[in-house]
Amino acid sequence: MMSPCSQDARSPRLIRGASHGKRRSENHPLSHKPVLLEESVSALLVQSDGIYVDGTFGRGGHSRAILARLGAAGRLLGFDRDPEAVAVGRALAAEDGRFSIHRGSFADIGRLLDEAGIDARLNGVLLDLGVSSPQLDTPERGFSFMADGPLDMRMDPDSGESAAQWLARAEQGEIATVLREFGEERFANRIARAIVETRAQTPLRTTAQLAELVARAVPKREPGKHPATRTFQAVRIQVNGELEALRRCLDQVCDRLAVGGRLAVISFHSLEDRLVKRFIRRESRGPELPKGVPARAVEVQGRLRPVGKSVRPSADEEAHNPRARSATLRVAERLP
Repeated sequence: MMSPCSQDARSPRLIRGASHGKRRSENHPLSHKPVLLEESVSALLVQSDGIYVDGTFGRGGHSRAILARLGAAGRLLGFDRDPEAVAVGRALAAEDGRFSIHRGSFADIGRLLDEAGIDARLNGVLLDLGVSSPQLDTPERGFSFMADGPLDMRMDPDSGESAAQWLARAEQGEIATVLREFGEERFANRIARAIVETRAQTPLRTTAQLAELVARAVPKREPGKHPATRTFQAVRIQVNGELEALRRCLDQVCDRLAVGGRLAVISFHSLEDRLVKRFIRRESRGPELPKGVPARAVEVQGRLRPVGKSVRPSADEEAHNPRARSATLRVAERLP
């Protein structure tokens, strides 16, 4: 998965009329190149008989790499909100009995594990955040400004409100706050005002409408980046509740990891990475007790320890997969 800010934006002009044949090929499991594949799977220290969760199955690249290291007694569960990803997962589950796919968000990791009958602690959890290549490359999903399509952006198209619906009802101040906080967009007020003024005349229904509106509203452009990049990222995060989902998952994951179990998270923008970094730091410090309160060391030690430093893609990976260039991997291990 990756953030829309990783789209190739060498030209601010939209690419229209992508062929249906091309879209079908891009939805093939092998069309999605997993980012930091070797680094993230190696960081899990996969045990042959371990139990693992791929919380963002996508097209299964990371899952297949984990399965390649699992033994006959191992088990891997995949989670995903996207019905197209779940369909790919079901095909994999039919091929490999060690794997099962479950439709849902990693935010509900505890519930999904309970429903799957998993009582044992996990040996590893992998989260590959953001949006996948097939989602970006399918105009009908509405994630990208690079091809015109309906303004949807939902990772689960069967639930919640679309980007078009949210932009139609949100107040100007709310839109500006989302663009500023989730997109780090310095022209958030200008864009929000343009959205409200435009929707009073005509509904915003397509990605081309929104991208062109933002391009007109933004007075300065970042070199090599489409002016709508930050807006699309912010609206997508808002529509899917991505940061809140990540917080909810992290709040549960320590209770589900076995001692020595690993958490590996690949993020694609600073908001996600900052959240993960602060979570690992907080859990590595342990509970804060008032000064003077006697406590044994085991009572104040943290639940996690960071494993190494953050990992970035190699120059070779970025050259072969430009969408990897903003990725960051952080790893932590469960302590007793």
